[in-house]
Amino acid sequence: MENFTSFFRKLNLLHYEYDKTSQILRIDKNSIQKDTYEEFIKLTYKLTEMNIEFFVDAHKNIILLVTDTFLSRFKEKTKNFKLWIRNKQKNIYLLSDKKVDYATNIPMIRLVGLEVDIDFSNYDCIIFTSKNAVKFVDKLTKEWKSVPAYAIGPQTAKSIKLYGGDLKFVGQDKHGDEFAHEIISELKGKKVLYLGAQKIVSNMLEIFKNNNIMCDYKAIYKTISSQKRFRFPSKSIIIFSSPSTIEGFFKNNVWDESFTAISIGKTTAKYFPQDIKPIISDNTSLEGCVQTALNL
Repeated sequence: MENFTSFFRKLNLLHYEYDKTSQILRIDKNSIQKDTYEEFIKLTYKLTEMNIEFFVDAHKNIILLVTDTFLSRFKEKTKNFKLWIRNKQKNIYLLSDKKVDYATNIPMIRLVGLEVDIDFSNYDCIIFTSKNAVKFVDKLTKEWKSVPAYAIGPQTAKSIKLYGGDLKFVGQDKHGDEFAHEIISELKGKKVLYLGAQKIVSNMLEIFKNNNIMCDYKAIYKTISSQKRFRFPSKSIIIFSSPSTIEGFFKNNVWDESFTAISIGKTTAKYFPQDIKPIISDNTSLEGCVQTALNL
């Protein structure tokens, strides 16, 4: 079947994520129902307009079909049931406390907010590259909501909307350095505030400086590594969601050659030991990482 990645990319989806391997648009179960419904209507309209056959399962996931017949639907449902049985047997470990189907949670870090004084009236826009930054700035003050916000990708954008922020722009590249280049033209002549973790892992600030963009960085949270050791079984698939999770893992655990590493993005992938080559997830969300693991 055709790969529709570029087609769905142009739609700037927030609440559905396209899995090109299984040809499914998976709904984010954590999204607000009103928002998912609006995107569902937009998606199904576009699919119908493009004469792309599909059906909707009981969970509101959209399954693309070669032909829309009773037999094709039956085959698709049978295939999905077999996949469900196979997926349940995989040893997938997510180094995060967020629950995702088919994955076992092994948190490797703890996030702690920092007390920071920020005068938001000095800025024309705010850059967010993680939903954690949104959560912690909202704990500090509600003043950030009056400043237009730029999100690196759909997961961060959803968090901005959830907390009531003024979402101005959603990036398509979903990786730090690429996102910086993507928004350069948008930021020209503006006083920019970038909010994030105590430790920066991308070259965004340097890229902005080289392009004459005034950007202040404020750390509003920090990560603390867990001291817990966990015995991972042979052939485990381990998902790393940040450089901090890599650091936390290798402080307390030994890598086995039978393990498979999955990285949430290109920036995180740079922090692995040289002898470990991670698979980079197609989608920079924890759900996308788990789907990458299931597709192996």
